[in-house]
Amino acid sequence: MDSNFTTGTDGSDVTITVCPDGPLLVRGSAQLFDTDGNPLPSNRATVALCRCGRTGIAPFCDSSHKKKLRRP
Repeated sequence: MDSNFTTGTDGSDVTITVCPDGPLLVRGSAQLFDTDGNPLPSNRATVALCRCGRTGIAPFCDSSHKKKLRRP
């Protein structure tokens, strides 16, 4: 897994970890915004952001990437 380090909103470290075939894990005091620029509430130290697009709670991961796709 690769991680990117940056400074958070309170001066602490923020890490973004790319999970193979999974979400982006954001750890630290990062502020997330929606497409209109409104802050997204989060009370977690780690936030999982969806990369597969199948989640029902966008932009957050709901583990939909783990479900196998049905083929006709």
